[in-house]
Formats: sequence, structure tokens, C-alpha cells
Amino acid sequence: MSQQHPQAILVLPRLRIQNANAIASPLTHGFPSITAFTGLMWALERKLTPAGVPLRLQAIGVVCHHHQEQVTQGYVRSFNLTRNPVDKNGSTAAIVEEGRMHLEITLVLAVSEKRLPDTPAALVQGNDAQLACWARIAGDMLAGMRIAGGSVLPSRPVPGKRVRPWMAIVPDDAEAAAAEFRQWRRQWLPGFALVGRDDLLAERLQHLRTTQPEATLLDAWLDASRFNHQPLPSADGSPTPDGKVAWGDPLRPKGSGWVVPIPVGYAALTPETHPAGTVRNARDATVPLRFVESVYSLGEWVSPHRLNSLAELLWQSETDEAQGLYRCRNGYRPNPQPGSQSDASEGWDDADAYDYT
Repeated sequence: MSQQHPQAILVLPRLRIQNANAIASPLTHGFPSITAFTGLMWALERKLTPAGVPLRLQAIGVVCHHHQEQVTQGYVRSFNLTRNPVDKNGSTAAIVEEGRMHLEITLVLAVSEKRLPDTPAALVQGNDAQLACWARIAGDMLAGMRIAGGSVLPSRPVPGKRVRPWMAIVPDDAEAAAAEFRQWRRQWLPGFALVGRDDLLAERLQHLRTTQPEATLLDAWLDASRFNHQPLPSADGSPTPDGKVAWGDPLRPKGSGWVVPIPVGYAALTPETHPAGTVRNARDATVPLRFVESVYSLGEWVSPHRLNSLAELLWQSETDEAQGLYRCRNGYRPNPQPGSQSDASEGWDDADAYDYT
């Protein structure tokens, strides 16, 4: 994934979010969509510019420290719903399902400076006072915003951890940047970072097509989104002495990671955009409109100490107008494991993944 090298990072640590949206898409729940955080990034940049903070927010990373989905406990879980608002007659309206959850997260934003010609650079080493001022302004503005529909609560002190927004310069040298990242990621522990695993979806599709040549990406995504238990043979293939058979998912063995289905963006339903103002009841009548549906992939929750670089943490938006694809990309690259199908995603092409014919 091509990504512009950030000049610095803006870290918004230990944010406590109350009643965030737990329904990320029509088919997934349990954590807000990554598009909610990229939208927050753009909204924050629009607020920073009038405040005189010349920062361009390029990409965002999410580390979750705690989550509490508002559901009933049990084998089958249901959202805890409220019965409001009432209808025009004052009677109870039909319930529209709204999943909510409480979160404690750290947001890491890649930033660069909006600098006019012939003006000195401010995003440089040693300019700590200016960086601290910008981080404080960003934190104050974020406190009055919504994150994935949830309200931001004051952060609690955490022993040995920064809880106030801070900024740091990203060195140009790769080795120096890696050393700095190893220091930064300690502040994000304990927690789990959401990263993209498109490669696992490609592997699962390749596996399914060995027995089901007509399998589609949707089949692969649904298959990878669940546990497919079956009898497992012993290590040497011989029957066990007690005659018992172990059951499990051979494609999701112990240690395979915390892999989850996630929405990563949107795909257009129409070949062209509708001109501004031509669609009735559009949210904004001053911009063109295009009807879309969610695009899904696989993600993985990874402890930050297992990430090797800042690019593996960050998500950035990508637009393909010709293909009608608006999605988020992540630079995570897993360490190859012995016997893994690490080459399954070679030749992976979005033109095959999003075929509308």
C-alpha cells in the first residue's frame, strides 16, 4: 500500500467513549467501523484549520484497551434497547435496533504540516512547545465531538501512561523511526490494534475453490467469519487409544490470531454520481451523490508490541472513482509462518473482488 511518509504523529490516548455505535454494518457488530474513525479524522482536521493549527491528518490507527457491548449475556445475545422517542401521538414507537458499547481507545494519527512557501517548518525536532500546544488544542476539540456516535468522557489517570494528547516527530531514517516506534507502542499496552487481513480472505477463497470451484468472495468471507468444527485426525493419523475424536476448526487452530469480519468501506451501486441537488432528501444538496453498499474484509486484533512499524498500525482512505470503490487500507504485513499460504494473495486484484456483472 502506497502511503505518504508522515512528518509526525498525534496521539489521543485513553479516550473513554460512552454509547458508541456497536453495529458497524448490516452484517457485523461488536466494534465501530474503521470508516467511523476516518470520518472523525476528517472532521477534526476541518475544526483544526479555523483554529490556526496547520496540520493535515493523513491516516489513523485504533488501539482498543477496553470494550463493553451493551447486550444481554447468554448463548444468544440481544442489544439492550431503549424505547424512545415516542411517536407524534405520544405512544411508544416501534423499536429501531441501536447497538451501543462503551470503549476505551487510543487514536494515533499520522500528520503533516500545511506550510506556506517561504515559511519556516514547525514540525521539526526541538519544537516541543509548539507540538504540545497543537496536541492540547486537538484534544480540547475532540472532547466536544462524537466518536462513532458516542460521547467523549474525561480520561482517567493510568500509572506510567500518558493520558493527555501528545505529538512526536517521525524520523526520516527508517532505523531511527523503527526505534522510536518501539518506544511509542509501549504506551499503548495493554491493548489491541485493529489491522487489515485481506490476505486471509484470499487464502480462504483459494482453499474453498479446491473443493467448490464456484465459490465466491462472499462464500469465503462467511466461511472465515465462523468456526467450522469437524473431527481432527491425530498427529500421526493413528486412532486414539480411548477411541475419542477431537473436534476443532483446522483453519483456525490455537494461536491463529483474533480474526474478525469487518467493513472496510463502500462500493458504488450506480455507475455514475448524481449531480448535486438532483436527489430529494439528500443530506447535503451541494455535493454529488452516489448510492453505495458496504464492502467487507477480514481484520485482526493484534497487540501493539507485535507491530513492527507505524505503517502497520495506520489506516488511510483510498478512492477509485472508475471502479466505484471507496475503502480503507492498512499496511499490516504478517510475519510469514512455516507452512502458511503466504503467497495466496499474490496477484490479488480488486477488479476480481468487486465484480458487479
